[in-house]
Amino acid sequence: MSNRLYRLMLAHQRIDETLRREQRRRGVSPFVLMRLKKMRLRVKDLIHRQRRAPQTS
Repeated sequence: MSNRLYRLMLAHQRIDETLRREQRRRGVSPFVLMRLKKMRLRVKDLIHRQRRAPQTS
């Protein structure tokens, strides 16, 4: 696994944890949730793109 892929996976995990924590809070702004969901999706797309990219050594 490349260093970049590992960092992307960690970022996705952190965003997911933050999103779950915010969803449990009372009075959370829907805009905060929307921003976190978009960030998580963007990182997920980057992970898929990285996995499909040909490996160069």
